[in-house]
Amino acid sequence: MTNEINVRFQQLLNEKNWKLLKEELNCLEPLHIADVFDELSKSDQILLFRLLPRKLAKETFEYLPQDRQKDIVTGLAANVDKITNLLNDLEPDDRTAFFEELPGEVSQRLVQLLSDEEREITTRLLGYPKDSIGRLMTPEYVAVKSYFTVQQALDHIRKFGRDSETLDVIYIVDERWKLIDDIRIKELILASPSQQVSELCDNRFVALNAYEDQERAVKMFQDYDRMVLPVTDLSGTLLGIVTVDDVLDVVEEENTEDFQKFGGTEGLDLSYTKTSLGEMVKKRAGWLVLLFIGEMLTASAMGYFDEEISKAVVLALFVPLIISSGGNSGSQAASLIIRSLALDELRLKNWWYVMKKEILSGLLLGTILAVIGFIRILIWQKTGIYDYGEYWLWIGASVSVSLIFIVLWGTISGSMIPFILKRCGLDPATASAPFVATLVDVTGLIIYFTVAALFLGGKLL
Repeated sequence: MTNEINVRFQQLLNEKNWKLLKEELNCLEPLHIADVFDELSKSDQILLFRLLPRKLAKETFEYLPQDRQKDIVTGLAANVDKITNLLNDLEPDDRTAFFEELPGEVSQRLVQLLSDEEREITTRLLGYPKDSIGRLMTPEYVAVKSYFTVQQALDHIRKFGRDSETLDVIYIVDERWKLIDDIRIKELILASPSQQVSELCDNRFVALNAYEDQERAVKMFQDYDRMVLPVTDLSGTLLGIVTVDDVLDVVEEENTEDFQKFGGTEGLDLSYTKTSLGEMVKKRAGWLVLLFIGEMLTASAMGYFDEEISKAVVLALFVPLIISSGGNSGSQAASLIIRSLALDELRLKNWWYVMKKEILSGLLLGTILAVIGFIRILIWQKTGIYDYGEYWLWIGASVSVSLIFIVLWGTISGSMIPFILKRCGLDPATASAPFVATLVDVTGLIIYFTVAALFLGGKLL
């Protein structure tokens, strides 16, 4: 259905049938219009956006990713009225998030287009620290005094609730605007009109601090299963609210950044398509250089055992098998632990529990691979696919025992490195798969040739 809509709009754009295009746009939901934008060129997106009525333009803009929002604003640069109306109509939290991603001089210029009231709100929100909850909140909410009757509260909501982002929850404040409680609108509707609001309060509420990190908001929404939470300052004064849709955006950004870090690159500030070649190289070069230097140690380890390899060249055949098994097991463990730390399923104090579990896991996984590796050597030797010589049994034992120890070392390393990084105040996600794999590669070779020396000493070596 979406493809048909996209084809239809592209056809109308090609025909320049602006009247019919505008009529059909008005029949779509903002989310569907945003989907249509994904399939259009930048110039067509701007043309389409110009046709949207003011309210629909504002709602559609909020569904667009930030890089596309920037394209729209840039494309509308000549139409000051359209930009002014759009920016003034946006919800304060969405507008703040948009301004935050723009270069300073651009955002300052756009702030000047706002009305006095909206400019004051935006300037205040931008004044909070970067990545703080204050940047997420909107001041558009409804609060009533505790001494109001239910009827007075409902009258107040009817009068001022139109501009509120949500009316699911009503906030109770005192004369100094200090938050006392929050109650669901349902409770007000079902209460007696003559009842006082204070009688509905139990003084049990959850609030966010405007200066805390946005990750704290994510945790609070998850723990308390709320759709909206109030935001206060250090003295408990109600400043605004944060809704779950804003928190979901934060979750998406954090997950994307962690995923990029785990892949062995720095987090991208923009989407992949919007990141310049120079910036892309800069973000990836640091890790690649570090990993390359790490792999140099692998070459050094191979050189250290050059004599053993020259005496038993057959040992070199299994080097890729050995080091990849250790790297893979380490990457598996690291990914599991990093995700568990991110979800607060594990804490620093759980390191010993994880260590014990990964030791057992490593031994079992290593044994499974060891058996498979030995069977492979046995089959190749007996069928004549490859002749490992008269000491093939000892070679198989060397490979198998090495696999057990290397997989065990990989799982321990992969599971403990995130804990070490977190203990040092660093992001556990930087324990990337390539980093763990490189570490295990070097140590895995040492383990492999040490075990081989024990089994094949006096025989091949």
